[in-house]
Amino acid sequence: MKVIIINGPNLNLLGEREPGTYGNDSYKSVCEELTAKAKELGFEACECFQSNHEGDIIDRIHSARLEYSGIVLNAGALTHYSYAVRDAIAAIRIPVIEVHLSNIHKREEFRHTSVIAPVCAGQISGFGKESYLLGLIALKGILEKGEIS
Repeated sequence: MKVIIINGPNLNLLGEREPGTYGNDSYKSVCEELTAKAKELGFEACECFQSNHEGDIIDRIHSARLEYSGIVLNAGALTHYSYAVRDAIAAIRIPVIEVHLSNIHKREEFRHTSVIAPVCAGQISGFGKESYLLGLIALKGILEKGEIS
């Protein structure tokens, strides 16, 4: 089992950007922690990828289908409007868990809708960096059951 954690726009600024909403941990420290947790959970490999560019995220989702068993995805603002990311997820046959640091349903109205949720195996939001860990646990369960998104 191999997993990739894909992060969208502005997540490279974790620890700096709105720490009251997104936490004080840096992107690098969150990735290091998640990589260690993934190994504890039995994943043989875990990669963290981040881009501020929609096309790069789509390309990484496409290539992940050949390299990884599943994806944990925080698409950032792309969650709310990117039908291209939605279609990329729908096009692959590995499970994708949507995660968000903040509770998107308690924020601005435009954040309440996720256009990617219908093609993801599930959505976890509002638990800070623990949302990623919960996403890894959920992904492991799906993979052990042999389910796909």
